[in-house]
Amino acid sequence: MTGITQLSNLTQTNTMMANVRQQSESNKFADLVNSARGTVSSEQVVTRDTRLNGDCATDFSGTFQSESDKTARASGFAANSAKAQTKTIDKTSKLYEKSMELESFFVKMMVDSMRKTVTKANGENGFAQKMYEDMLYDEYTTALTKNAGFGIADSIYLELSR
Repeated sequence: MTGITQLSNLTQTNTMMANVRQQSESNKFADLVNSARGTVSSEQVVTRDTRLNGDCATDFSGTFQSESDKTARASGFAANSAKAQTKTIDKTSKLYEKSMELESFFVKMMVDSMRKTVTKANGENGFAQKMYEDMLYDEYTTALTKNAGFGIADSIYLELSR
């Protein structure tokens, strides 16, 4: 009987210890939540940008920052136009940033059309895989827009800045 009593006491002790640990963790979490309340104002949460909070789209702010980017020449498609021969592009401006976003939208449409042509094996149609591929192709689109030099953003900038 003493063995069963000792086992019962040990089980009760372990249960009490687990309850104490859980209560301690709950108290720590409650203290953390209470300390965080009131420290973040609504001005810090709501951004003064055109994006919604939680939007996953990559922006192009800060892509171009050097002094030579303020007086850059048009590249790619835009370099062939007559307007581009005489004008310079301020790649650090907000207008150019938005032009890059529009070019990124066009490139994404192109990449999505190309992606639809790829045939998949059976079993490769899971929700998680589709979501991951969407994010991956968004990153491909951003990299293409920044590095390929299509010149669509330059053309848009030149057209809107006149």
